[in-house]
Amino acid sequence: MLNLWRTPAKAASYLESEMTTLKVQPILPRFGAEVSGIDLTRPLDEETRQAVLEVQGKWGITVWRNTGLDDDTHIAFSRNFGHLELAPAPGGRPYRHQHRELFDASNLDAEGNINKDELTKLHARGNQIWHTDASFMKLRTSLSMLLCHEAPPVAGETFFADMRSAYEDLPQSMKDRIESLQARHSLWWSRKLGGYPLTDAEVDERGYVLHPLVHVHKPSGRKALYLAAHARDIADMPRDEGAALLKELTEFATRPQYVFAVTYKKGDLVIWDNLCSMHRGGEFDELNHRRDMRRTSVREAGTVAGSDDQFTDLYVNAAISPFEGKR
Repeated sequence: MLNLWRTPAKAASYLESEMTTLKVQPILPRFGAEVSGIDLTRPLDEETRQAVLEVQGKWGITVWRNTGLDDDTHIAFSRNFGHLELAPAPGGRPYRHQHRELFDASNLDAEGNINKDELTKLHARGNQIWHTDASFMKLRTSLSMLLCHEAPPVAGETFFADMRSAYEDLPQSMKDRIESLQARHSLWWSRKLGGYPLTDAEVDERGYVLHPLVHVHKPSGRKALYLAAHARDIADMPRDEGAALLKELTEFATRPQYVFAVTYKKGDLVIWDNLCSMHRGGEFDELNHRRDMRRTSVREAGTVAGSDDQFTDLYVNAAISPFEGKR
């Protein structure tokens, strides 16, 4: 596993045009890049927008340092790339942000204090397991854009895994075995894995969403694995056998050669493509150190139709609040 702060200097590449010069420094040979050269706080012209998409499609994860973004410009920048999801409504509780487009990935409560509520902490702990944002939704999330407002003094990084290269490096026999399989995804399964108090029966009764285990990542044309902690088992396969296959693939995809970590400072933005990567939050001293991270989520292109508040619908239908546990 490579920690980005310790990455040796590599030859940077440039994507140049008459109006745009992006400096791109790879992190791993096939995955992840630090990118600079444009002001993300200003509106993007079409040429620059396409240049960003080209870099994002190639590298899967892009890291932009010291962006100067705030909540408003974070949202405005994110809108360049598609339909933004709304964070789940707090169900009568105060919401920490003025904008529903911001998903709260912090350890803070609505007043900005470190959150000591045990159920809330257990719900969030599922984010420290390898996962793909919103694979439990029929309308999937493509790009996630995480902005650091405050980082803990140590740890609190995010780890990323390369699902395209992992697929490409699988033995052909495994590729043939998994080509037509579908995994069953559930948010409540990953929350249970993180320690949230749900039984297997309660997970099952809230239902699953099916997605192919292997798909083509459209921006790059490369095949990728699509799995993670939300994936409980494989459709039309005995549960234990399907779970064992998912575990085997996840362990393969998170070998050190496919993984790097990003450590944050205020103003840093990381954009990841959920359709070609997995990620997990790193542990930190959540009872004593503040970590204020805010994420926008872009819905997969071509799937805008549907509820404009699908994350609230998910929690309402499950009779669980993202802020206070079971109702």
